[in-house]
Order: sequence, then C-alpha cells, then structure tokens
Amino acid sequence: MSSTLVTNVGELLTGRLPGEDGPAVITDAAIVLDGDRVAWVGPAAAATGAARAADTHVDAGGRAVVPGFVDSHSHLVFAGDRAAEFTARMAGEAYAAGGIRTTVAATRAATDELLLAGARRLVAEMLRQGTTTVEVKSGYGLTVRDEARSLAVAAQVTDEVTYLGAHVVPDGPDGPGDPDAYVDLVVGPMLDACAPHARWIDAFCETGAFDVDQARTVLAAGAARGLRGRLHANQLGPGPGVRLACELGLVAVDHCTYLDDADVAALADSGTVATLLPGVEFSTRHPYPDARRLLDAGVRVALASDCNPGSSFTSSMPFCVALAVRELGMTPTEAVTAATRGGADALGRDDVGVLEPGRRADLVLLDAPGHAHLAYRPGVPLVAGVWRAGRPLVGAVG
Repeated sequence: MSSTLVTNVGELLTGRLPGEDGPAVITDAAIVLDGDRVAWVGPAAAATGAARAADTHVDAGGRAVVPGFVDSHSHLVFAGDRAAEFTARMAGEAYAAGGIRTTVAATRAATDELLLAGARRLVAEMLRQGTTTVEVKSGYGLTVRDEARSLAVAAQVTDEVTYLGAHVVPDGPDGPGDPDAYVDLVVGPMLDACAPHARWIDAFCETGAFDVDQARTVLAAGAARGLRGRLHANQLGPGPGVRLACELGLVAVDHCTYLDDADVAALADSGTVATLLPGVEFSTRHPYPDARRLLDAGVRVALASDCNPGSSFTSSMPFCVALAVRELGMTPTEAVTAATRGGADALGRDDVGVLEPGRRADLVLLDAPGHAHLAYRPGVPLVAGVWRAGRPLVGAVG
C-alpha cells in the first residue's frame, strides 16, 4: 500500500457535526491517506515527519477539500428518454408520476448490456462531479424477471442496491393492474428473485402508487428476508408515509416535500434521516422542501440527486448543493455536509462521508478556495480531483 500527503489545503471540510469531537472546517490543512484509509488530518503546520514522508505529495495550491459526495438515492438502471415529458411540464403540465410506466416499457425492452452500459455511464458522470458512493434502485422492471435483472445490473456498479418493486402498479391489458394483487407478487416471487441482489427494500408510499398498509406489507416482507427498509414518501402531497418510516425506525425516508408539524416531530424523535431531493422540485415545479425547518427541529438531513429519467435527470451533487442553499434554506456548510455525511447516515454507513482517521479515503479537491463556491458558482465544474479508497481517479491528483 502507498501513502499520499495532500498539503497546502486552503480549507478542509471534515463532515463532522456540531457537538462531535474535532472541527467541521480546518483552514491551512493537510490530510494523509494510507492505502484506502485516512491516516491523519489537521493543520498543515502540525503534520509530523512521518506524514511528510508519504510516498506521494500533492500540493493543493490553497484549494478546498471536501469528503466524496454520498448520493443515497438514485434510479440508474433504465432505458429510454423522457425529455418530451420534461418539456411538457415546463409548458405547464402537472407531474403525477404516471410517466414511470413509459420508462418501464423501455427498460423491459432493453438488453442487459444496454442497461449496464447506461448505469456505468451515469456512475462515471457522477464520479467526475465528486460522487464516490452511490445507491441504485430497481423499479423500472416491475416483473419478476425484469426487477431481478435490474438489480443484477445495479450490483455491478455499486454495493448499495435497493429493491424497488413497489414503485408503481404496472399496466395490465386494460390499464393499471390491481394494487393488492401486485403487492402479493412484490412480496412473493419477486422478492424471492430479488433479495439475493439487494441490501435494501423500498416502496413509493403516495397517492397513485401504494398506500400505507401496502407499503408496510412490503417493508415487513423485506425485513423478514434481511433487507433494510427505505421509503419514498410525502413527495406529491401530504400523507402518512413519513410517519410510517419513523414508526418502523427506518434509517431514512426520502423526498419529504410536504410535511406537517407531526411529521417533523416524528422525524426529530425517531432519528430517521430526511433525505431531500431538490432536483425533483427543480424538474417538476413542486414546492421545494423546507430544510431550515427540519434542521432547526433537530432532524438529520441528507441531500441526494434522485437521478432518474423522469423527475430529476441530474447526476450532479454540486447542483443539488446549490439548490439546497438557494431554495431549501441551508447554509453552504449544512448543504455540503448533508451531501456527504448526511448521505452516509442515510445509508447506515460509518466509513464514508467524513474525513477523519480510519474512514475510507474518499475526497474531492475543488478548484476553489472554499466549499461555499459549490453554491456561489452554480453550474461551474469545480471538481479538480477525486480520490476513492485512496486512489486518484479524476484529475491530475497523483
């Protein structure tokens, strides 16, 4: 194993939260990578002789370093394009999740090779923008065969694989099928085929998708097979999904766009992470979620891209950070922390999202003096270098 010293770091965001040992931001910093782990982090002037004897030295030139982004919600296994749907929304048509079935038809018709090539292309696109950990869901197959092969594809691009057979009820010969009968399939033969490929199980608890009892059934069946639960909830309007996630003690509940006081209190009391997906609101013109309200109530918040072909076709976590600062009421530090440490918390991970000794050496060198530039300069490609597990993968960082 080799070691790397990155020094002359103008600002280093560690990912630590208020109340935890160590600072959230270190100026004039250095960081030492030993193999695939962080070995040391602190002021550059305090770097020891052993740190300075690292095999490779990188001069950051006063630029900022942040943890690798942890994108805890994406749908990368799909085929087809829904640009026409986006164009119609921008002309005033409402979004109601019905377009998912369009992607289902295209995905079923695609080969495994085409699906894998598309997923790999998007993961590479994410990496160039600083994402070093990504969760990928199924949900565009909705048959036993197509859900299982979607998950097999996802498992080739990430370890964080989620079974989302309960995305929507697929069409039958005469329109959408029977929801209860479809849930029986999701928790029966489909789960049998999909569980070996997945770590998580998810459901879309929303009007037009699955009600709270159906979502509960899906999550309980997954738990019995050793899959941890996640939930899409309160995206299109108020509903019981967020409170169900809190009642069940799920690690995270995603979207959280329409919340009442009881939802916020339940999130604060349960410790369930509220994963916010501002790319969705950008693309659907629904109201943005109120992150400020959640943070002030003590709720843990994550940011994710929800990269998918219909409601949020962005792979850019920096774009989501900029939206969070501009539209969700977050400070730059809160937003970047939610996109790194928050995503790790939403995936139940304690090895990524934070730059401290013992954590995996995933870090991003920004072509900027501070992490605030991710929001201050929206749309500008600021990622100058990326290390994942101690290996330089993007930019001239070796």
